[in-house]
Amino acid sequence: MRIAMIGSGYVGLVSGACFADFGHEVCCVDKDPRKIEALNRGEIPIFEPGLAELVAKNVREGRLTFTTNLPEAVKHAEGVFIAVGTPSRRGDGHADLSYVYQAARDIAGAMDGYTVVVTKSTVPVGTGDEVERIIRETRPDADFAVVSNPEFLREGAAIADFKRPDRIVIGTDDPRAQGVMNEIYRPLYLNQSPILAMSRRTAELTKYAANAFLATKITFINEIADLCEHVGANVQDVARGIGLDNRIGSKFLHAGPGYGGSCFPKDTLALIKTAQDFEAPMRLVETVAAVNSQRKRAMGRKVIAACGGSVRGKTIAMLGLTFKPNTDDMREAPSIDVITALQDSGARIRAYDPEGMQAAGAMLTDVEYARDAYDCARGADALVIVTEWDMFRALDLKRLKAALAEPVVVDLRNVYRPDEMRRNGFTYVSIGRP
Repeated sequence: MRIAMIGSGYVGLVSGACFADFGHEVCCVDKDPRKIEALNRGEIPIFEPGLAELVAKNVREGRLTFTTNLPEAVKHAEGVFIAVGTPSRRGDGHADLSYVYQAARDIAGAMDGYTVVVTKSTVPVGTGDEVERIIRETRPDADFAVVSNPEFLREGAAIADFKRPDRIVIGTDDPRAQGVMNEIYRPLYLNQSPILAMSRRTAELTKYAANAFLATKITFINEIADLCEHVGANVQDVARGIGLDNRIGSKFLHAGPGYGGSCFPKDTLALIKTAQDFEAPMRLVETVAAVNSQRKRAMGRKVIAACGGSVRGKTIAMLGLTFKPNTDDMREAPSIDVITALQDSGARIRAYDPEGMQAAGAMLTDVEYARDAYDCARGADALVIVTEWDMFRALDLKRLKAALAEPVVVDLRNVYRPDEMRRNGFTYVSIGRP
């Protein structure tokens, strides 16, 4: 089938490349000519394992193209996906839908024949209704349907998630549109991925509910970790003990410095605002968002305590900057709050991240960037593991200790075993472990 993907950011580029790999003819559209020029040169604007190779393969085989010409891409498409950004609106926390609505107007003016318009962007309940109204108002004669098809991609594992999904959610009451969506996703039938058909509003809410629930699991185990530290229990054993219960599950039960990224912070906030608008407040999610925000800053205080109560004039080495490994995404990363808290207390910061230093440079000031983990540790008064990149999981502990001015390690991801670190002469602090 012919597909137009409006927006060539993280979701649009991954989705477009995967659809092309299924055999569809995909044209990715973006208003930024520099981004399109770079993509046409084979330059990928984000770091996602396997994406560069997937894009190059499908461009080479003629199934994937990039353009700024939206009318031309939409005119020939049977399915048009809206995959533009929906950031938190400055001032009130609602999702900013201006890009979605502008895309709807642009699509309306370019459609030719029956077209299924699909909201792939994460949008609040009722957005599909407004997209349909905008298109109908702009083109009263148009033959189209608006479908909700939320994405459930994990940064760092997005291609695998797209090709082997837990489920595919399709929100529409239109049998004709459902048929088009079934055809688009037909290559996944062999994987027996369940396609869940539901109303458009239900699909929109399903995305927010999923992210809010996962954010709640993370925040819950983080609070259990705090309790473990006070009572002398081990949060990792607690997580295993509850995670083996099939009703709970083991995923997202890893204690750490709090959640970040492009989805959980803004989506929990948008869900809170939507619930308030409909006078159905979500007190649990409100608390989750508040606790997570406080936790990230509290990690700075944890580092200060490990350094004897003061970091003024001290150099703190930070391993990992991105909100999670296998991405270059710095949005809402816990490292930002930790670094800010330490700098406010007078510390000098040296940092290393294999992919995130360029993005971090635009967000953080007065940070020295290192060549590798050992260069980062050189002469530092403490080392903090903030992001659990694989390369940080098997550091040469003797070399690390020799590089540090003081053998203090604060492990915010519980990468190492406390007994191993003690044997190697470190003052070691982790999360929720004795």
